[in-house]
Amino acid sequence: MFKGSIVAIVTPFANGAVDETKLRELVEFQIENGTDAIVPCGTTGEASTLDYDEHMNVVKIVIDQVKKRVPVIAGTGSNSTSEAIELSQQAKDAGADGVLLVTPYYNKPTQEGLVRHYTAIADAVALPQILYNVPGRTGVNMLPDTVARLAPHKNIVAIKEATGSLQQASEIMALCGEKIDVLSGDDFITFPMMACGAKGVISVLANIMPKAVADLTDAFFAGDLATARKIHLETLKISNAMFIESNPIPVKTAVGLMGKASDEVRLPLCPMGEANKAKLVAIMKEYKLI
Repeated sequence: MFKGSIVAIVTPFANGAVDETKLRELVEFQIENGTDAIVPCGTTGEASTLDYDEHMNVVKIVIDQVKKRVPVIAGTGSNSTSEAIELSQQAKDAGADGVLLVTPYYNKPTQEGLVRHYTAIADAVALPQILYNVPGRTGVNMLPDTVARLAPHKNIVAIKEATGSLQQASEIMALCGEKIDVLSGDDFITFPMMACGAKGVISVLANIMPKAVADLTDAFFAGDLATARKIHLETLKISNAMFIESNPIPVKTAVGLMGKASDEVRLPLCPMGEANKAKLVAIMKEYKLI
């Protein structure tokens, strides 16, 4: 259902508040460069430090600016099942085309708890739902067998797999077949994951290089594996640079260096250290982004 280059869009701030004008401009930048879908309020969108009203406002701004030109998949995950249901229903009412649901963080549910959490959301909200597994940030890994238990639910359509493990992604695809789509959650392995059967990527890199990420997935779907592989290898260095500090610090710094929005992040995130910023500047100059 959702495929190709899907950007996990940053939330631009100005003096502590959401910068609506810049957010709308960033949406246009994505659409103009071939991005297939937009995810507001994911990890890269700093959803964890947006209050409830800000969260829903960002989702509504993106939906309004997109105007159905591409799907909008709202980040609505929470470590409270009832809150995730409420956010997901609000996103549906606002016109979102789907929701992205991170595994509950901090409270470390069991695999059975994960099944019950996601089943409750899928039963309550009739909207396409993407599971989001990123154990490096949440403290819990949703195992392939667990994904296979959830895959038959009609409202669960995909998983953003961000363990960085081709083995785990492959096991999900082997177990689930066509019951659920797999999307890469890590730019640096999008191409090899697609070679295993993934349908695309929910990308950080697309915030600054949307055309390159779209060209990679488009080439792959067109059967031009040589071009897709070439783009994968050419963008590997800058993909890795997006994680030299905690996401989204590097990508927001990059967006700021490109003059597209402020590099402002919210505490407990803080501006990039000067040594790492110098490395990022050098890499961005190498890619002719600045």
